[in-house]
Amino acid sequence: MGYRTWMRYFTPSAVHRRLGLVCLGVGLQHGTLPVVGPRVLDHYVAVVVSKGRGWFAVAGEERQEVVAPALLWLIPGVGHHYAPDPAHGWEECFVDFDGSAVDAYVELGYVTPAKPVVPLGDVEVVRDIVSRIVRCARGGSPLAQVDASAAVHHLLVALRRAADSTPSDGSLLEALAQDALLPISVAEIAARRGMTLPELRAAVRRSTETGLKDHLLALRLNRAKELLATTRMPVQEVAQAIGYDDAAYFSRLFTRRVGVSPGRFRESRVQAVPGGWSSRVPPPDDPPLVPTD
Repeated sequence: MGYRTWMRYFTPSAVHRRLGLVCLGVGLQHGTLPVVGPRVLDHYVAVVVSKGRGWFAVAGEERQEVVAPALLWLIPGVGHHYAPDPAHGWEECFVDFDGSAVDAYVELGYVTPAKPVVPLGDVEVVRDIVSRIVRCARGGSPLAQVDASAAVHHLLVALRRAADSTPSDGSLLEALAQDALLPISVAEIAARRGMTLPELRAAVRRSTETGLKDHLLALRLNRAKELLATTRMPVQEVAQAIGYDDAAYFSRLFTRRVGVSPGRFRESRVQAVPGGWSSRVPPPDDPPLVPTD
């Protein structure tokens, strides 16, 4: 059994690199592919194995089994070595990328250098995004480099979702979006979910890569912004609506995190957004829709 391979590469300019994330290449391969490495690259590569099995090894460490669907992270400066099963091969697609924004993706847990082999769930969305990059590489459009680089952002998000082994956390986060607006402690929020506080913290960290308090604060401030921008509610009432009885404390917290006071934030939105004030408080789980005709 042989193999087939197709790949194209991009050469981003200095201006493209200032976007923070650039696509350097894309490829599609299947069959009994040859062994890769040992080698060291100067950029990142996401290799998605959609069918088959094989092995992967970081320099100096033992081989890890790879069973599709799986993601292999190739990290710049780190030696690696991998191959599909020699009898049956595998099917893969890969995207080469780099840029200053990758550090943030690593910190947020979207790219995992310490865990180079990641089991995946459904990879259909991932394959669709790679197909978009392939079309960019084939088309020769002057917009291709920016379009491909934007697709890498989408790819990293899709890979994170496909790697999430705890789908129940999604419903937990939806429930937290409601609990966050209540004037109760984080311990009480955990109890409402039937969890201990450490369990809730771990679940939120696993799903969001942020601490529980930071996640709840972001939810509260997001809601506060909606109320300030779309209603005439006094700041005191906005604070109470998101769980704070002390309006002065809320204002200090809002100013420190957002960079402007609640009043200044409201002023800027009144000037920037046409249409005036809403006649009712928009429910957080039922946003208004813009008419299409």
